[in-house]
Formats: sequence, structure tokens, C-alpha cells
Amino acid sequence: MKTAIIVGASSGIGRELAKILSAKGFQLGLVARRIDLLVDLEKKLPNPSRAVQMDVAEITTTRQSMKGLIADLGTVDLVVISAGTGHLNPELEFSKESDTIATNVVGFTAVANVAFKHFLHKRSGHLVGISSIAALRGDGEAPAYNASKAFVSNYLEGLRKKAVKSGFPIAVTDIRPGFVDTDMAKGEGQFWVAPPQKAAKQIYSAIAKKKKQAYITRRWKIVGGLLKIMPNFLYDRL
Repeated sequence: MKTAIIVGASSGIGRELAKILSAKGFQLGLVARRIDLLVDLEKKLPNPSRAVQMDVAEITTTRQSMKGLIADLGTVDLVVISAGTGHLNPELEFSKESDTIATNVVGFTAVANVAFKHFLHKRSGHLVGISSIAALRGDGEAPAYNASKAFVSNYLEGLRKKAVKSGFPIAVTDIRPGFVDTDMAKGEGQFWVAPPQKAAKQIYSAIAKKKKQAYITRRWKIVGGLLKIMPNFLYDRL
């Protein structure tokens, strides 16, 4: 039985991905702030799981909790970092910017660091980070969110380069969702918003294929391509 840890498993993409992985035969470590939701999820999974309460923004306890969970599980084959936050912040309230950076940058790095070092130690593994289509360009309505997701994508690329140089079969996957029907979607039009179940299925497919990068849902690959080539004078007016 393979073992996976999902950080941010209490809701949305993380919760749906937990259901898929458990059905595929994985033993799971479930991590999130809301332990009641994790306990509820545990009851619905067909294979063994262990719930751990953790706030990734609390750096010291996050690293200790991740190391402890890995030790309890014995060994881990897959770590998915789905925890994240974001705010529409046109007024640039610093508390919102700071909260986003604490979770999406510092917290993400704390988890990824522990996971990647474990994979180096065992000489194999798969690290998956949930970035965003927002990683491609800056945004005036949510500047810290887009910047934080750019950090996630860039950090994952750096770890992938380290994995290649190590010579070990360590995969690193950057998942870039568009709008998914979670709190992060902020009421976007339904055409653009995918249900978390559909997003999780496509993410599992990308994991199974050990893709370096995947846009979720697939239509966002086209949007991503357009964003990359769009001249600044046009993008600034969107």
C-alpha cells in the first residue's frame, strides 16, 4: 500500500483528491487546520488514514508536525500541498497581504522542504504543489495572491532541478488550476468554474502520469498561453 500526505485536505480540491487516492489504495495522512472536517473525511474513506491538525502558517509547529507524521506513517511516497489562501485586496490592506504570504509562501516552503528532504533520504517520491493560473501574471486586485503562486511554481521548478541532479526518481508536479468551485473562486461565472470533483480527477491523472506541470481544467492551458504572450499594454487594461 502506497502512502500519501495531503496538506489542505479538509475541503475543496484536497478533500476530493483524498477520496480518489484512498479509493486507489493509498494510505493517507490528512492535514489541515479544521480537525473536525478531517475526522469527518476519515469516516468516508475506504482505506486507513490519519488526521493531523496543522496551520501551515505556524512554521515551527508545521515542520515538527510534518516530520512526526512522516515518522508515524513509516514512509511516504506522495505529498500534495493543497493548503492556500488568498484575498481580493484592492485597498492593499497589509494584514491581508501578510496572511497570504505567510500561508502560500512561508508555509508552503516549510512543508515542501520537509517533504523533499524525506524523498532525498528514501531516494524516491513525488511532490505535488497546487499553484494557480494566477502564477503567470501580476494582478492589481490580489497582488500578494498572484505573487505567492508565482513563488510556488518557481520553487517547485527549483526542486525539480535538484531532483534531476540527484539522480533519484523524484517527481515534482506543478498543478495550475483556474477557477474551481471553492471559496477561492470569489463568485466567478459558472462557465469558468469547475467542480472540485472534476478538478481532483484531472489532478490525479497528472499525478499518475508524473507530469511536470498541468493546467486544471485543461481549457486553462489555452488561457495560460494567451496570458504569457499578451503585451503589457493590453494586460494592464484587463
